Amino acid sequence: MSASTTVLTSGALVGTAAVGGVFFAFSTFVMSGLGAAGERHAVPAMQAINVTAVRPPLMILLFGTLVVTGVAAVMQGRQNGWGTATTLTVVAFAVYLVGVVGVTAFGNVPLNNRLVALGESFSPGDWPAYARPWTLLNHIRTIASLISAGLLAAALRLV
Repeated sequence: MSASTTVLTSGALVGTAAVGGVFFAFSTFVMSGLGAAGERHAVPAMQAINVTAVRPPLMILLFGTLVVTGVAAVMQGRQNGWGTATTLTVVAFAVYLVGVVGVTAFGNVPLNNRLVALGESFSPGDWPAYARPWTLLNHIRTIASLISAGLLAAALRLV
């Protein structure tokens, strides 16, 4: 693996691990903390988080990691052929694409949009109806991010 491919793969590893860390925080304490605050506080707080999240720092991390992982897979394939390191990186890319970006786009974002659309007129039961499926989807994103990071770490060990 060339130095540039090693740097790209390392960047992909850092990105997937960082994204996994963000999602891990939500899965392990942010969502339960919001729920403990009560629906009256949880809904507006999560509405604000959802609006604030769609800004460059998170978007660059989330989608930049996808691009860097994809480029690393292509570079490895061109330089090394279809070996184990390339296979691991391609699988890491696919897991991240489907399990992180896909779940985000087709699961979490629609739920976020519905929660934001409630505005201040939410009803009792809206928080659990949102938080349960959102958190389950977030667990999937967390696991997918961390699996991708593990696969990339394994690919780097092969060089």
